Amino acid sequence: MDDQTPPPAPPAERLRAWVRATALAREGARLGLRAAVDVLYPPGCVACGRALAQAHALCPPCWRAAPWIERPYCERLGAPFPVDMGPGAISLAAAGDPPVFARARAAMRHDAVGRELAHRLKYGDRMDLAPMMGRWMARAGRELLADGPVIAPVPLHWTRLWRRRMNQAGALAAAVAQESGAELAPDALERRRRTRSQVGLTRNERAENLQGAFAVTEAGKLAIKGRRVLLVDDVYTTGSTANAASRALLRGGAEAVDVLTFARVCLPA
Repeated sequence: MDDQTPPPAPPAERLRAWVRATALAREGARLGLRAAVDVLYPPGCVACGRALAQAHALCPPCWRAAPWIERPYCERLGAPFPVDMGPGAISLAAAGDPPVFARARAAMRHDAVGRELAHRLKYGDRMDLAPMMGRWMARAGRELLADGPVIAPVPLHWTRLWRRRMNQAGALAAAVAQESGAELAPDALERRRRTRSQVGLTRNERAENLQGAFAVTEAGKLAIKGRRVLLVDDVYTTGSTANAASRALLRGGAEAVDVLTFARVCLPA
């Protein structure tokens, strides 16, 4: 064998690569079908279905009712404040239990329209919504994107990717990168072990469930070394996933990590 010929990838690596490629091919087919449907049926509001002149948009009433997250909010966690606490204010949660990441931002609260769109993207096979949602995320995270980060999505374990056929965080990360022009590192992180669903777990159970679940890939180390990373996911709940993934990125050589999600669960003040 020629000394210049690289050794073949291990079987597990080839299997993971095949799963990722298959998921991308399936997604391309679904988007093509969705485009054909859009030709046959008039576009409507993505929330209520009201007829619109363009697809993938909110009608004026739904836009006004959408639970957008705007200042004032905690500068670390991005959680909305009921009243303006002044420039640079952080919440008691951020002060008492500082996150691993530097800053978190989200486009919408995880209720009403925000919850419905996040659910359709993740479980309703509506990947066509990702570009629209990514635009809103880029607007919400404009100050994070101004720092010139490399964008990395929260990964799925390859077995879950095979079953679900797509990674909603990857689709949103690609949309944010397209909208902002930021560099995208789609495979910077990998999920080393399959974890239980986080639904229904307490904060401590979530953190324990994710212990050691994420790692930076070899390609990821080259992409993030000495760089600020913008970690992208669909929903921010307790911060357990964001903290676990951020910890792995920092250990892998990132200078700092910010977090950007489409929706955020906001507890009553």
